[in-house]
Amino acid sequence: MIPIRDNVPRVTLPVAVTAIIILNVAAFLYSLGLDGRAASHLFHLYGVVPVRFFEPVWAAGAGYPDSPGWPLVSYMFLHGGWLHIILNMWMLWIFGDNIEDVTGHGGFVIFYLLCGLAAVGLHMVFEQSSPVPVIGASGAVAGVMGAYIMLYPHGRVLTLVPIIFIPLFLRIPSYLFLSVWFLSQLAAGLISSANNAMNVAWWAHVGGFLAGCVLIHWFRRPGHCRYCYNPASKDYEAEFEDL
Repeated sequence: MIPIRDNVPRVTLPVAVTAIIILNVAAFLYSLGLDGRAASHLFHLYGVVPVRFFEPVWAAGAGYPDSPGWPLVSYMFLHGGWLHIILNMWMLWIFGDNIEDVTGHGGFVIFYLLCGLAAVGLHMVFEQSSPVPVIGASGAVAGVMGAYIMLYPHGRVLTLVPIIFIPLFLRIPSYLFLSVWFLSQLAAGLISSANNAMNVAWWAHVGGFLAGCVLIHWFRRPGHCRYCYNPASKDYEAEFEDL
């Protein structure tokens, strides 16, 4: 399923979302200009290599410099290919603007980074001995998606469902779209862990999503969630008929 757009209007300009996308694109274009060896060095240095943190003696012997922890942030801005960055930035653009409406610009940046930290943290719990660098904004973007399902379960996502060569467009409730996405990541994580074959950081997606579901309650500014669902009254904080 490929999301095309949602139907929840934005209230403010997505300044933080735009800035994050620009930084990601700039870092990706820089990495494209590197040869294979230099790109690998970049990913190992600025990506998160779990074993580097859990076995410092091994890390020193392998040539990793002492790090105050900045790879835990920088990894979110690195991507390994066009499809990787396009999917992440597209999901951020679709769902991030409405979350920024609620958190404010600065609050969104902090929220986004915390989700990314939680994402890589859960991945490291399951992959402590992995020498493979984790890169990408997927975990942080998953946090945005987790916040979205908490605030806008009433929204609808225009979704492309390719059936062989027939493009099928459906308007899927956001709670259903995001729930299916989350369960697919969870299932993939369980299967990969059972088979000891973690080619994708599935647990980072799971960790980021769950973090977003929880953290948004602290980052939500009172009175700034115009189209949010109110579970107490089972209604919305503003009229939604015009959407």
